[in-house]
Amino acid sequence: MAGGSTADHQGLPPFGSDPTAGGNRRIKAALFLLACACVGMAPHWLAPGGSLLPALTLAVVLGTYSIRTVLLGPAGNSAEPPVDPPGDPPEPSLPPLDVVVAARDEQAVINRLVERIAALRYPAGQLMLWVIDDGSEDRTPELLRALQARHSNLRVLRRPRHAGGGKSGALNLVLSQLSGRWLLVLDADADLQEDALERLIPWAEAGGWAAVQLRKAVVNPDANLLTRAQAMELAFDAVIQQGRLAAGGIAELRGNGQLLRCDALRACGGFNEATVTDDLDLSLRLLLAGQPIGVLWDPPVQEEAVLTLPALWRQRQRWAEGGLQRFLDYAPGLVSDRLNATQKRDLLGFFVLQYMMPVMAAADLLGVLITGTAPAMWPFSIVALGLSGLAIASGCRRPSEGPPLPRVSAASLLLGVVYLVHWFAVIPWVTVRMALFPKRLVWAKTLHHGSAEAVAAASGEPLPFEAAAEQEAGGEPELAAEGGPV
Repeated sequence: MAGGSTADHQGLPPFGSDPTAGGNRRIKAALFLLACACVGMAPHWLAPGGSLLPALTLAVVLGTYSIRTVLLGPAGNSAEPPVDPPGDPPEPSLPPLDVVVAARDEQAVINRLVERIAALRYPAGQLMLWVIDDGSEDRTPELLRALQARHSNLRVLRRPRHAGGGKSGALNLVLSQLSGRWLLVLDADADLQEDALERLIPWAEAGGWAAVQLRKAVVNPDANLLTRAQAMELAFDAVIQQGRLAAGGIAELRGNGQLLRCDALRACGGFNEATVTDDLDLSLRLLLAGQPIGVLWDPPVQEEAVLTLPALWRQRQRWAEGGLQRFLDYAPGLVSDRLNATQKRDLLGFFVLQYMMPVMAAADLLGVLITGTAPAMWPFSIVALGLSGLAIASGCRRPSEGPPLPRVSAASLLLGVVYLVHWFAVIPWVTVRMALFPKRLVWAKTLHHGSAEAVAAASGEPLPFEAAAEQEAGGEPELAAEGGPV
């Protein structure tokens, strides 16, 4: 696509429109649900000898896709810092860079974030940090004012709490003011190694990428079994992403730690305020604009994992809804000649495994209850979960910087695979909800706790692990542009 094309010129929905009306997401979700239900239940009305044939066929075809994706993941692609010649000191050759953080009620982590960004190695005058205070009601504004007095490269923008658009709206507020070539989006709980930028930017420039996603690493993997499983899941995700790229497919952005070339982002129309997952939505916008996305294993971006099952359930519902929304929104472009055959096969394989398989498995279970016959989708599900275990083992065994990845053992692999089963509940429930229940856009904020010391310094009261878990279990604040129900 031409560099100056806009979202409307690409045939994509205009930002700020009502996606549930103009985009007919509810109708599309209902059709998707119906199709998956028919495929999942149909084997129960086949002859006993042929009831497993559909699942076995899917297991062979998509199992081959999965194995190739895992095995083609490169053994490592760490970004080595450029070697300076001896003698004269190096000239500032790195381009201007803007680091952008959308922050709401982040008193527990905002001090640490700003100080860590200030400690990053980058040429003087080339790095600007922007923090959008998105209507914080805690001590975040006060802390940012104090930080501005100490850091001349910190810029703070403020907008009302109900300004609309969620995180995308906050990021769009600053987009017109950026002057750098690159934009790095971080969450408020993010942490980077001191040399991360001087390794990341040359790697992105040399690769010709329009965007790069850093591998996400869990900073609190030893808090409990749930955080350990999330650490394995992130390693698994990075392996799959790199394998998809190596096979000629595509990679996707993950929000925290995404580096974006500003001209490519503006050509795609900025961040979509009509979605609950700006990163996943932008991934397909860049793809349809012909802008490649890379994935970097090291150095990673570190972030907190959620501590409780209720918090995980809310977070994954948002991810599932945003992930399915983008396929429903951009389906015409994804089957057009904008993508080559390999990219289409990659997207189809990913879509079937991530979204169709859990819904078909739920329909298969419903068919068992209705007809009294044996389950028919289990070969497909077993193969998918088994290959997921292989990907977890591959990721956790790779050399990695940042927090140590969980050690590979039979017990840890069992934990990782059992943990991934939660998607078999999340995806079907979200699909049914999208198809049957109208709702307005709601952006749910994941709570960031920071260390007990940081919380004590910010609020005057410590928040130990037990209190943090209780706060998470009590619910996350809902960021609603129009006050709509969840």
